[in-house]
Amino acid sequence: MKAYRARFPIRVMCRVLGLSPSGYYAWLKRRPSKRDRRDETLREKIVRIWNQNRRVYGRPRLHAELRARGERTSPKRVGRLMKEAGIQGASRRRRKAGLTRRDRKARPAPDLVNRNFTAEGPDQLWVADLTYVRTQAGWLYVAVVVDAWSRRVVGWAMETHLRSELVEKALAMAVIRRQPKQVIHHSDQGTQYTSAAFGKRCREAGVRPSMGSVGDAYDNAMCESFFATLECELLDRHRFRNPGEARRAVFDFIEGFYNRQRRHSALGYESPVHYEQQAA
Repeated sequence: MKAYRARFPIRVMCRVLGLSPSGYYAWLKRRPSKRDRRDETLREKIVRIWNQNRRVYGRPRLHAELRARGERTSPKRVGRLMKEAGIQGASRRRRKAGLTRRDRKARPAPDLVNRNFTAEGPDQLWVADLTYVRTQAGWLYVAVVVDAWSRRVVGWAMETHLRSELVEKALAMAVIRRQPKQVIHHSDQGTQYTSAAFGKRCREAGVRPSMGSVGDAYDNAMCESFFATLECELLDRHRFRNPGEARRAVFDFIEGFYNRQRRHSALGYESPVHYEQQAA
């Protein structure tokens, strides 16, 4: 009624709604209850956190962030206040088909993982894959290496081509950063990963290559999950003029948000960097 009082007389609206004008005016003068004031404070904090986290957090991550900041409330209340504020988290859709092209003449590495993506510590199992980013001036291709234990992207590379150097650079970054000992590197059977040059890089670094079957996303589900997050929380929400602009955005997402800030459900809603620091 308060929102429509400039268009309709109060008495008319009260009569239509079966209310009394005196009751309406009493309600206007009534002070907000303690619960209403608490809701208003929480709603403001929820919107602030949502904006601080690139407007991608849904109810579980917003609830986890509130708890980390000392706020005691329920997930149900967070969901209700999100709805009242008109905000929602980014939702995933089915990921586009990958870029796997198998070289039938190449010999793939054995599957050392068998869909078991658990690790008891850092740099025991890495998963790797690549995807593409559409821009108005052509494609940008992104290769990543993800630590299965902490979900941290430990290596990445971006190029405007799909030659084997792309995945070699991602592996080289991971090796330089982490200095692993006999880590398993799991990927699909794409030509980039079955190339002689990539196999040589693995042998030189003491990395044990592993490959899943062809055309089965479940054989590399963890990396598929990362790319689904990248698409949902960045690529589907932006349009890029050229590969350079896309490169800067993907770099900022990986190093500025995904690794250091974004709360991961598989890590008890900790970020990968914080999860590693707590375990150190």
